[in-house]
Amino acid sequence: MFDEKQESSILGTVIAVSLSKRHTFSKENQDIIKLVKGLGVESDAHFGSTVKHRSRVAQNPNQPNLRQVHLIQNELFEELTDRFNIKPGQMGENITTVGINLLELSTDTILYTGESSAVKVTGLRNPCAQIDHFQPGLLKAVLDKDSAGNLIRKAGLMGVVLQSGLVKQGDTIRVEFPPKPFKKLERV
Repeated sequence: MFDEKQESSILGTVIAVSLSKRHTFSKENQDIIKLVKGLGVESDAHFGSTVKHRSRVAQNPNQPNLRQVHLIQNELFEELTDRFNIKPGQMGENITTVGINLLELSTDTILYTGESSAVKVTGLRNPCAQIDHFQPGLLKAVLDKDSAGNLIRKAGLMGVVLQSGLVKQGDTIRVEFPPKPFKKLERV
C-alpha cells in the first residue's frame, strides 16, 4: 500500500483509451471515450448496470456490474516486453495508465480523470484462459505468487463510474484514497 506522505500527491497519466462494441478480447484505441455514471464506457460491450461478462451472465444476469471500466498500467507491458509484445487496449482494458501502481491501490479508491469523470475501484481483474489465446504463456506471466504463496493478479483492476465525463490520452489521473483502514484488492 501507499504510505501517507504519498496519498495526497499521487498523479498518473492516461496513455490510451479503448473500447469494443463486441465481446472481443482486445479493444480498439479511441481518441476519446465517454464514461457514464453507473453504466461504464459508452458503446463498449460491457456497458450497463448489470454484469456483462458472459461467464458471469450465465451464473446470474442480475448481478451488479462491478466491472464497468478496466484499467491496466503500462508498466505491466514494459515488465513483459522481453517475452511479449503488448500494446494499449490489447489486453481488453478501457484505460491504460502510467505513473500509478494500480495494483497497490485499495478497494474503493477513486480515480479522477479528465475534466469530470471519476471511477471507483472495485477490485482486481481475474485473468482467464482467453489471455493465452491472445499470446500463449501470457496467463502465467500475469499471475504470480508472493512469499506466502498467495496468488498475485497483475492484469489490472476494475471499477464503476461514479461521475460521467470524457477521458482521452494525456489526461491526468488523480488518486483519492478511501477512509482507513484500507481494504486490500480482491478479484471481482
